[in-house]
Amino acid sequence: MDALELIALAAWSFAVSAAGGLVGLVLGNLRLPLVVLLASSPAAGAGANVAISGVAATTSAAAHIRAGRIDWRLFAWMAPTSLAGAVIGGLISGALPSRVLLGVIALVVLYGALEVARFRRPAQTEQVVGRRELLLNAAAVGFGVGVMGGVVGLILGSLRLPAMVKWVGVGPYEAVGTNAAVGAVVGVGGLLGHLPSGVDWSLFAVGAAAAIPGAYVGSHLTGRLNEQALLRACAVVLVVSGLAMLAQAIIG
Repeated sequence: MDALELIALAAWSFAVSAAGGLVGLVLGNLRLPLVVLLASSPAAGAGANVAISGVAATTSAAAHIRAGRIDWRLFAWMAPTSLAGAVIGGLISGALPSRVLLGVIALVVLYGALEVARFRRPAQTEQVVGRRELLLNAAAVGFGVGVMGGVVGLILGSLRLPAMVKWVGVGPYEAVGTNAAVGAVVGVGGLLGHLPSGVDWSLFAVGAAAAIPGAYVGSHLTGRLNEQALLRACAVVLVVSGLAMLAQAIIG
């Protein structure tokens, strides 16, 4: 790799992590094509990308923890099932057409952007779903997204976030923070799963060095947006992420 390639990777990693930190996403699908292009092999590039995603998610989650934007009970129900689903998805990844699945996920993410954009807090007079049912929804969402992410090699916070807003009953700030924390756990699991096939550690070093400050900056901007502005930002990032996944599914 020459200096310009390293600079491009660092700049893109910073930008992706800043946008992701703002809305509680990792956005590894936006970073993946460049990392794989520069890597010694596609498998080593995928491993480096997952590792960068884990570092970015951890940095973002740390900022959200300090700001009190994580629902720890929700995290306790969602993180283990997300990790288990990711492991199962990785095991069955060779048996499913990944490009088709990625295209379906992209369409769901684009629909999720619409759901996030039109989110409104329920009025107090509306019937509220029981807390236990919401936690069971969270566990199911975590497992389902984990399986799909394991198959296509992504953390898929962009799919988990709108599902949390629609089905788990949390507000935008808590969804952003908790999603980042769950993403950190799934990222660690993804890295462990890629160790046998190898990781391009030089790319990881460059990408992580830029992703850490990017995620830090983005996550500290979250609290400066009012709820509606945060929802709009989430929707915009989800649209970009969904379109990027759709393009990858079509182009390959």
